[in-house]
Amino acid sequence: MTSRVETKLQEMGHRLPAAPEAVGAYLPVLRTGNLVVTSGQLPVVGKEIVFRGRVGDQLHVDDGANAARIAALNALAQIKAVVGDLDHVKRIVRVEGYVQSAPGFDGHSLVVNGASQLIVDAFGEAGRHTRVALGMSSLPLNAAVEIVIWAEV
Repeated sequence: MTSRVETKLQEMGHRLPAAPEAVGAYLPVLRTGNLVVTSGQLPVVGKEIVFRGRVGDQLHVDDGANAARIAALNALAQIKAVVGDLDHVKRIVRVEGYVQSAPGFDGHSLVVNGASQLIVDAFGEAGRHTRVALGMSSLPLNAAVEIVIWAEV
């Protein structure tokens, strides 16, 4: 049976992927008590990073927002892997967005909005969250963005 949240994602044209494997010696997601925190999730489809490079240089803001949306879907897949059903999420607490950006680029919030809007659209009021959107000179595997989600279950 598909959860209410997954149904909403499908209505928005998104499919929740299988949770990506960690690419290092860390846990991709961890539950402690009622808190679930993902490790940084990249814009990976299958096993391939689909948006590489710096936003504001090789990539446009819209590319970055699309990358953030894909990374957020991967983070939600990690959360589902731990709790079994996204309907168990009471609230999305925090979204952390890291944007590989060109010198002088200042549209980090526009890029991370790709993740934030997806979450609010999927979870409604329970998806409204605190957030950080930061620019980085580089990210793992040359990914355009990295997204971390904190959720209360």
